[in-house]
This record gives sequence, C-alpha cells and structure tokens, in this order.
Amino acid sequence: MSPFLLTRTLPADATDAALRADVLSGLTRQPKTLPPKWFYDARGSDLFEEITRLAEYYPTRAEREILIARAGEIAAASGARTLIELGSGSSEKTRHLLDALPALHTYVPVDVSESALAGAAKALLAERPGLSVHALVADFTHALELPGSPGPRLVVFLGGTLGNLLPHERADFLRSVRARLEPGDGLLLGTDLVKDEATLVAAYDDAAGVTAAFNKNVLAVVNRELGADFPLDDFGHVALWDPDHEWVEMRLRARRALTVKVRELDLLVQFEEGEELRTEISAKFREERVRDELAAAGMRLDQWWTDAAGRFALSLATAD
Repeated sequence: MSPFLLTRTLPADATDAALRADVLSGLTRQPKTLPPKWFYDARGSDLFEEITRLAEYYPTRAEREILIARAGEIAAASGARTLIELGSGSSEKTRHLLDALPALHTYVPVDVSESALAGAAKALLAERPGLSVHALVADFTHALELPGSPGPRLVVFLGGTLGNLLPHERADFLRSVRARLEPGDGLLLGTDLVKDEATLVAAYDDAAGVTAAFNKNVLAVVNRELGADFPLDDFGHVALWDPDHEWVEMRLRARRALTVKVRELDLLVQFEEGEELRTEISAKFREERVRDELAAAGMRLDQWWTDAAGRFALSLATAD
C-alpha cells in the first residue's frame, strides 16, 4: 500500500457553498456575525503565523511547552497506533507526538485544505519513511467518517480551537467525536484557560496591530470571493472579555454608517455607525468545565497537563 493516501469527502464546490451560506446567514441577522474559519486564506494564514510569534500571544508557546514536556507521557497513556488530527494544517505541533509514538502505524490528518494536507504529508514522509499517512479533506465540524486503521487510536484537537465553538456547537462536536471512539481510543484536547482580563485581551489586541489586520482579513475574503465592497478602513478592530460566558470576543466596529453590497448574493447590508460584527469567540476553560463537557458527551477526563505558568491545558479523555 502507498504510504500516502488522500480521500476527499467534501464536494469540489463545498467551500464556496459554505461561504455563501455563512455570509448570507451571518449578515442578515442581529447582531451580525461571520465565522472565524473565513480568516484563513493564504494571507490570513500568514498573519496568524505572525500572531503566534507575538509577545502578547501566549497560547501557541504554552501548548508547545506541554507537548515537548509531556509527549512521552501522552504516548504512554494512549498507546496509540493511529493518530487522527482534526484541523491539522501544517502538522507542525504534532511532530512532538509522532516522535514519541514509536509504535505509530498511521497518521490521519484532517483539514479542509488539500494543499496543506499534501504539503505536510510530503514533509512527514520524508522524515519518517515507515509512517503511513491517510489524509482526509473534510470539515471536522460535520459528521466525519474515519478510515479503517489499527487501534488504539488517538484523536487530537489542538490549538484551543474548541473555544471557537459556541456551547451547543461544542456539545455536538464532542458527541460526534465520542461516537467514533472505540474501546481503548482517546481524545487529546487543547484548551486555553481562564486568566486575568488584561492578559486575555492583549492576546487578541496586540500593540503592533497584527491581530487587527487578521480580523479585517475576513472582510477581504468576502470582498474577493463574493464581490463585496466592504471598506476595510471603515471598520475598527475590537477585542473584549465577556466574564459571564468566560470568552474573548473579536468584533469589527463600523466607524460610520454605511451600506455594503455583496454582489454574488444580491445582498445589501446596512451598518449603523458603531454597529459591531462579531467574527470570533474564544472560550477559556477551567478544568471542571472541561471535565463536565467531556462527561456530557460520554467521555472521562483521565489526564490533565498544563504549562508551568498554568495558562493552557492538554487533557486526555477516553470513552466511558
């Protein structure tokens, strides 16, 4: 068998159809919203890589610290022969786990970007010729059919991306993961932790303005893909902490009253001066909440690791 297989589970036009649906739904409701997944075209991905190197943005460094320090423990606790990574991107952080799993047989990266999957697989196979890679072009927030592979299997969801889902979306997602776990399988989950407001807000509103450019990039994507005429300079970046929901919100605030036309949807969108468009939530967690949400989905929290400063956590869960 070839060491690299790629299975596309998304129709060729799925990305365009999803963007159209999200923009139509999000810009015709109150308050207006756009999902954060549309930040990530080529420019958005480059901007996010820049964000991860900023002094204010601690989550990537904190998670990497845990992976480097605890990869051996994670490997020993999971005993995984198959590693399934949801939202794998470049698979860069996963290398620490791959190195710690000498019995690993198959790596299954899951991402919506075929080019990202192919590039990451090429690099991994050059480094690890004994590894089998079965990449899935798929949206992990929808029903996901995993390929047959040897167990135990470890599903990995890193980066704190769970926090970008609303509570009911998180519940649906975790139940979907649980439905695909067999006895002996596990879930390794990355979650950013609740901390002081100043640290949290600074991570999403850096002094250099990189996150502001990243936030506005969602408008640039809609302009390019759907023929919209959002004037980017007429929107300001907003990041705030919501203590009731324990999440950070990113918004774009209209600096003046304006009308935006989305040509491909034949849609006119009115903004009042000061009106805000929500582009992301990033929920922060406490161990008890992670434990409770996993339990509600039918999983048991078995292991909990944090970085030295207690900013970020990796948790290992198994099916009840």
